[in-house]
Amino acid sequence: MGSVIANVVIILIMAVILTGACLYIYKEKKKGRRCIGCPMAGKCPKHAACSKNSLQNL
Repeated sequence: MGSVIANVVIILIMAVILTGACLYIYKEKKKGRRCIGCPMAGKCPKHAACSKNSLQNL
């Protein structure tokens, strides 16, 4: 019986973590951020190419 409760608790904790991560990604995408969690803080070549193209289209 104790192992069943432990398994349920572990599953609930994992579900909360996964739900939180999904909500974070959803919010950031809704804000229009392209590189979520980018270690280069948006200064990578991919991000620079996107901003150059958007400036040319103005």
